[in-house]
Amino acid sequence: MDLLKDLEWRGITYQQTDADGLKDVLNNESISIYCGIDPTADSMHIGHLLPFLTLRRFQNKGHRPLVLVGGATGLIGDPSGKNEERKLQTLEAIQHNVDSIKIQLKSIFDFEGENGAILVNNYDWIGSMDVVTFLRDFGKHVGVNYMLAKDTIASRLESGISFTEFTYTILQALDFNHLYDHYNCKLQIGGSDQWGNITTGLELIRRTHEEETKAFGFTIPLVTKADGSKFGKTESGAVWLDPKKTSPYEFYQFWINAADVDVIKYLKYFTFLTHEEIEALAQSVETEPHLRKAQKALAEEMTKLIHGEEALDQAIRITQALFSGEIKSLSASEILEGFKDVPSFEQPKGDAIGLIDLLVNAKISPSKRQAREDIGNGAIYINGERVTDLQHVLNEKDMIEGQFTIIRRGKKKYFRIQYV
Repeated sequence: MDLLKDLEWRGITYQQTDADGLKDVLNNESISIYCGIDPTADSMHIGHLLPFLTLRRFQNKGHRPLVLVGGATGLIGDPSGKNEERKLQTLEAIQHNVDSIKIQLKSIFDFEGENGAILVNNYDWIGSMDVVTFLRDFGKHVGVNYMLAKDTIASRLESGISFTEFTYTILQALDFNHLYDHYNCKLQIGGSDQWGNITTGLELIRRTHEEETKAFGFTIPLVTKADGSKFGKTESGAVWLDPKKTSPYEFYQFWINAADVDVIKYLKYFTFLTHEEIEALAQSVETEPHLRKAQKALAEEMTKLIHGEEALDQAIRITQALFSGEIKSLSASEILEGFKDVPSFEQPKGDAIGLIDLLVNAKISPSKRQAREDIGNGAIYINGERVTDLQHVLNEKDMIEGQFTIIRRGKKKYFRIQYV
């Protein structure tokens, strides 16, 4: 299927500056296309994914992705929708964030071959630019009235906006202009909130080139959840791509818990499954929702893409162990991932302790009387196995790699005992 038609089928198309002109260019030549991110943190989160995955779709059709990390614009800060200025970061902090994000981008793009992706950093052409050059060569071409009409700026006029953030849109326009000149970049992709910056770039390209220019802008929709809650957020916060911030198991769990009403949209947005595969999964949601085939496909595709096959296998293994109760099949590192957020209690290693005392000390049961009742009623499980012996004393067999014991009270209340 034609690339633009595929994007439309997936619901990814939001705004285009010249749909017919872009279609003609894409059908007749290979071009460079760019999408950027400012390194305001040392990891991307899943809210950043859709623009870059859309850029990857263009790469799959033979075009070259330019993946821009804003080492310069990150020092300035894009005017946010909030009525406050962004906190400025040091050059060292921004460079650390740039290095971290580059690693994550390599899981999304193919950097080899004729149309291999190229990582670019706008600090390379903006960092050494003097203010006179900026004002004469670029500021002169962007009118104040034009900038005031931009939503990101207009929304901040009442609460106040610094000259620093006011000029951000010119810096991003400068990026598009530079990439147009040096990389044959004819298209910028961004989220719907980037429309103003993209069109400013097109205006600057038009004004700084004598010949007729062929450059285009393309935005994608804001990702939303059907219940109105913010996409990419959980009770514990954002879902990061950095496995140290969000483990592959947690990442997998986010996707597998997608609601039936959202899952097909997410499959279209984020995965490279074919139309036929997605339509079959949509049918499954309608006729056999209890099997959750669509959610499993979504979780597997996304975890494999970002973290790789080995991490996916581990996430599935942890999930299956928790579902079946076979906790002993997990390694200590997998215990840490699967039970990261459950209440924990530190028990001195080598000290013999009876189960009743442990239940009370770890506040699993509120009293010894209740602990006895819980054990006697069969409500206490050690590493997935029910224990009914009131005299049970924990020993090495109850420890996973000598580090952890997982105790479950009832059906869902888990506790992690860590030996120190």
